[in-house]
Amino acid sequence: MINVLIDENFEEVTPRLSKASAIEEANRCLYCFDAPCMRACPTTINVPSFIKKIASSNLKGSAKVILEANPMGASCARVCPTEELCEGACVLQKDEKPIKIGALQRYATDWLKEQDISLFKRGAANGHKIAIIGSGPAGLSAARELCRLGYEVTIFEAEKQAGGLSQHGIVSFRLPQEVVEWEVDQVRQLGATILTGKRVGIDVTCTELLERFDRIIMAIGMGEVPHLNIEGEKLEGVLDAIDFVKTTKQKPLPMNIQGKKVVVIGAGNTAIDAATCAIRLGAAHVKILYRRTANEMTAYPFEYEFAKQEGIEFQWLTMPKKIMGNMDGKVVGIECVHMNLMDCYDQQDVLIEVENSNFIVQADVVIRAIGQRRHVDFINEMNLQHLNGVPSVDPITFQTSSPQIYACGDVIYGSGYGDATVVSAVQQGKDCAYALHDALQQTSEIA
Repeated sequence: MINVLIDENFEEVTPRLSKASAIEEANRCLYCFDAPCMRACPTTINVPSFIKKIASSNLKGSAKVILEANPMGASCARVCPTEELCEGACVLQKDEKPIKIGALQRYATDWLKEQDISLFKRGAANGHKIAIIGSGPAGLSAARELCRLGYEVTIFEAEKQAGGLSQHGIVSFRLPQEVVEWEVDQVRQLGATILTGKRVGIDVTCTELLERFDRIIMAIGMGEVPHLNIEGEKLEGVLDAIDFVKTTKQKPLPMNIQGKKVVVIGAGNTAIDAATCAIRLGAAHVKILYRRTANEMTAYPFEYEFAKQEGIEFQWLTMPKKIMGNMDGKVVGIECVHMNLMDCYDQQDVLIEVENSNFIVQADVVIRAIGQRRHVDFINEMNLQHLNGVPSVDPITFQTSSPQIYACGDVIYGSGYGDATVVSAVQQGKDCAYALHDALQQTSEIA
C-alpha cells in the first residue's frame, strides 16, 4: 500500500508540453536580439536560439544549444527558479504571460533523452588526471567539460548513487531520478570514471589523491542538517530533512508516516520539499514552524504557493523550545513560544521571545530543516583556508589556498560565490574546469 502511494503521488507535478503546445509556445517568442532572458540565465543559454529551433521542429539542434551551455539542462529545466531568472526577465512579462522557457527546455532535453543521442565527444587525451570529489551538479558539470578537453577524470562519490543533491535531496515529483541518472550517464559516456561508495578521507586519503592526480576539484556540497540544540532531539520521530527526502526514493519505504501529524521546522526550499513529501506519503496533517514571518522565509515564492496548495499549514513567529516524548521515547509534541520581530533602524531586525507565551504543538514526527552543516573537518584535513567552513577561493579561478585544489558549488556558497541553486553550481563547475585548464596551459604543463 505504501509503495503504491509513492508511485501515484511522486509522479512529476508538471506535465510535459505536447508537440502542438510546444510549437505554439515557441512561436510566441520574439527572438530578441539582446535577449534579457539569456542574460538572466546563470549558464547564459542562448534562449532565443533554442526556442526558434523548437518552432522549426529541430529538437536535436535545440537540445544541443541548451546542453552546450548547461550540462545539466534537463534537471535545470525542472528545478531552476525560472520565475526569478529567465522567465522573470522575459520582455512579455509586462503585457502578457512570459514565454514558458523552462517547459520548452524540458521538451527539447526530454526528446534527446528518449532518442538516446550523445551530442558531445571526449577530447584527445592530454595525459593529465583530475580528481573530482562529489558527483552533484557542480562536479558533473566540471567533469563533462574536462572530458571534452581531453583530461582523464575520476569522480569520487560517497553515496551509492551518483548525482549528489539532484539525486538525493530534491523530491522525485519535481526531479525524477531517471533524469538525473541520464545526466550522470552522459558524463560517464564521455569517459569519466565515477566511483560510488567512495568517501574521500576514509576509503581513499587526501594524500593519495594529491599524489595520484594533477589537480583536485572539491564539489562536496554541504552536509547534514544541524541540530536544534533543544531537549528531546534524540526521541524517535525526529528526522533530518535531507535524509527524509532521501528515504522517499527508497523501496520499500523505511518508515510509515501515514495518518501522522508532521511538523517541519524551517522555511527554506528544503523545508517545503520535506513538508510536501510528508503530505504525499499520507500524513494526516503537516505544519511548518518558522521563527520569523513569511517576508523573511528563504523558500521561493512559487514553492510557498505550491505548499499552500498541497494543504500545508504555516505558523509564523514560532520558536521550538523542547521536543516532547512519551514513555516509549516517541515524539508526541513540541513546546514552542511566540516571537516578536522588532524593527531596528540601526541594525538587523531583532527577534524577541514573548514572555509567558509557551504553547504545545502536537506532533508524531518532527523534521529539522534549518540549513545544512559545512564539511569543516574535511576542509581542515585538506589543509585549506576557510571562513566558517567555506573554503577561501579566488573568485575568478576557484582555486583554493592550495594551488592543486579547486572548489565549486554549494561547498563555497555563503561567501559571495553565487546562489545555492543547481544552475549556479553547474555554471561554477564549468568555470572551474576552464580555469583549471587555463592554469595548466599557462604553466606549460600541457604542450
